[in-house]
Amino acid sequence: MMHIRDAKEADLPSLLAIHNDAIRTLDAIWIEHEDTMEDRRQWFLDRKAMGFPVVLAVDDNDTVLGYGSYGTYRGREGYRLTVEHSVYLFPEARGKGVGKALLSWLIEKARADGLHAMVAVIDASNAVSIDMHEKFGFESSGVLRQLGQKWGKWLDQVQMVKLLDDRAAP
Repeated sequence: MMHIRDAKEADLPSLLAIHNDAIRTLDAIWIEHEDTMEDRRQWFLDRKAMGFPVVLAVDDNDTVLGYGSYGTYRGREGYRLTVEHSVYLFPEARGKGVGKALLSWLIEKARADGLHAMVAVIDASNAVSIDMHEKFGFESSGVLRQLGQKWGKWLDQVQMVKLLDDRAAP
């Protein structure tokens, strides 16, 4: 059985391993150089200091399957009720509902935190992620063509948005 729990500093090796695997094997993270343990520690501490969640999906033995988080979107005051989220999994956990469980948890946490919108920034070739987000009610805002590059090729980006409430004004 799978559980969602808050990440702790002791989980940093797993967070680093998942993140660096995504850098090496996926177009999801548009960087080519792997993070160090200190990079991941700083990311973790920054998220926690800003009150943002970092959660893990774990099995009954507390083995980490994947992580999810959200944080600042664009860093400007006008976006303070909007967050960008991330969900990453160990390869062996993909296709087993782990990503869906993490995304569902993040959506509910964002609602509980009084946020208004969640943004998913997805490599346009990642049909699995796009499909998953559509099933959770995210809508595409279109494709930004050749917005970035990795490993000598251009990458397109899809931004998907989910409104978390129906308030008329902030």
